[in-house]
Amino acid sequence: MKREQVLRVGILLWLMVVWILLWGNISFGNIFGGLAVGLIIMVLLPLPRVPVEGRVHLLSILRLLWMIVYYAIVSSIQVAWLAIRPSPPPVTGVLRYQLGIKSDLVLTLCIDVLNLIPGTMVLEIDQNRRIVYVHVLDVGSQKAVSAFYRSVEDLERLFIASFERDSDWQPSPWHQRDYEFDAPRQEDQP
Repeated sequence: MKREQVLRVGILLWLMVVWILLWGNISFGNIFGGLAVGLIIMVLLPLPRVPVEGRVHLLSILRLLWMIVYYAIVSSIQVAWLAIRPSPPPVTGVLRYQLGIKSDLVLTLCIDVLNLIPGTMVLEIDQNRRIVYVHVLDVGSQKAVSAFYRSVEDLERLFIASFERDSDWQPSPWHQRDYEFDAPRQEDQP
């Protein structure tokens, strides 16, 4: 089976599991009902195709997950300290960072992680240039700004190692078609 077919079977099985969990017990009726409902959902409400252009590297994903948990804990402690410390509120600001991530799917995952880290919120994404504008809670010192850039750089490096290594990268034909569709035509140019 091709990768796309395996993915579709996985989605169907996941929908079946959700159906079983909603009913609260495992029975042949719930299994078949879950498969039927899953098929109906997949046919009537199909998800758009998402180009997968790299390979998944499990060891790198484990490091990435560890780093996400670490940054979430450290940032939570920092935000809590900023909230209760006996001094004026911290200086906030919007910082810009250019990501080296190629895939829209991996870019979305990275943005989701940045939004999960306390004290940061992605305000804008320039998808073509891969620039993100992030509101940061504490930019009152060069040390705080450097820490933010270092954490985003670490996350970016781990996302690339987990999903987009150059040795495994193969641009999807769908991705190329999107760029060709969005590119200006010869007759549109002055």
